[in-house]
Amino acid sequence: MKAIIIGGGIGGLSLALMLHARGIAATVYEQASEIREVGVGINTLPHAIRELAELGLLPALDAVAIRTRELVYMNRFGQTVWRELRGLHAGAPVPQFSIHRGRLQGVIRDAVVERLGPDAIRTGRRLQGFLQDEGGVTAHFADARLGEGGETARADILIGADGIHSTVRAHYFPNQGGPRWNGVQMWRGACDWPAFLDGESMIIAGGMAGKLVLYPIAEGKNPGTRLTNWVVNIRTGDPAKPPPKEAWSKAGRLEDVLPFARRFTVPGVDILALIQASGTFWEYPMCDRDPLPRWSHGRVTLLGDAAHPMYPVGSNGASQAILDARCLADLLVKAEHPRHALAAYEALRLPATAEIVAMNRGGGPERVIDAVEALAPNGFDDVERVLPYGKREQIVKAYAGKTVLPVAQPAKG
Repeated sequence: MKAIIIGGGIGGLSLALMLHARGIAATVYEQASEIREVGVGINTLPHAIRELAELGLLPALDAVAIRTRELVYMNRFGQTVWRELRGLHAGAPVPQFSIHRGRLQGVIRDAVVERLGPDAIRTGRRLQGFLQDEGGVTAHFADARLGEGGETARADILIGADGIHSTVRAHYFPNQGGPRWNGVQMWRGACDWPAFLDGESMIIAGGMAGKLVLYPIAEGKNPGTRLTNWVVNIRTGDPAKPPPKEAWSKAGRLEDVLPFARRFTVPGVDILALIQASGTFWEYPMCDRDPLPRWSHGRVTLLGDAAHPMYPVGSNGASQAILDARCLADLLVKAEHPRHALAAYEALRLPATAEIVAMNRGGGPERVIDAVEALAPNGFDDVERVLPYGKREQIVKAYAGKTVLPVAQPAKG
């Protein structure tokens, strides 16, 4: 069996590795001229790290990431709403990693090149179209730089792992329109900065309308520092209107983000100085898409953000793409025919990820902050009197149970 994978992101590369481990040949076609380590920070949860660990990637991840110890939810005044241990510290068999997105992608890319060979990743290839017949799928690619030429490939199946603007998805749903915006604008950056808390933990302060996220993603340049990822999310627009033009490469401006950053107070962190010291940072709208009625069409299916783009809530975007890859690889090995595997994959993964998309729109586990802020908008003396522990726990655990995240006993507070 052979597979064509469209897209060299985390999901597509993970799938190539997992297929290879099961004896299925795969070639990844990527539009960019090279797979560069771009982006900022993400968290990858234990249920996804377990799959990467089975591929032997844990040592490489440890070399470039932080094993997350604790997650602390705060209101915008820096008062603790909820805190819980994460990863190994919460009893999971593998860590949770806070990591630079590009470095995670780089670890998986390097493993693909080493195990499948350098020709397994074909860069500078823009998908022009594809046709399937009883025997397989034929895909046509143009040279992304010239807009012509390129190559033709033939395989048993084709998987669209080409992101929120997926060409494969658009082939089957040409009238889907643009991504859905919730009115929230995001600014994201990273900077070498003095460690806060224990140097291994993350802070999320504020609800969906106004949120600050802080966590370390690598060791710093000096003792006592960490490469620190920060995110400022503010609802600035009308969700009923189209989002601003999306671009990961759109540079943010201090004069835009600093007035919003002043809304937040976090003990031990000078937020304004952190942002000002970050150099270039990025701005883009928080978008997703409505769940599809189906992913699989004969020998063609979708994976990751091409299938289920979701708001960056609950640290599940990349993690769910990795779970997609594991599920699909396992089913392809067991099925009598590739079409059966793709249909079974859709039946398992589409409903599960659609539920996560819906929960993320409501704030996911971070909804506990919104619940407390709604009851105590000006802060509190005792969070237990605002919203009892059991109710806060119910909000957080309800999300964890839907995402295959191991649920551990959180620390009270």
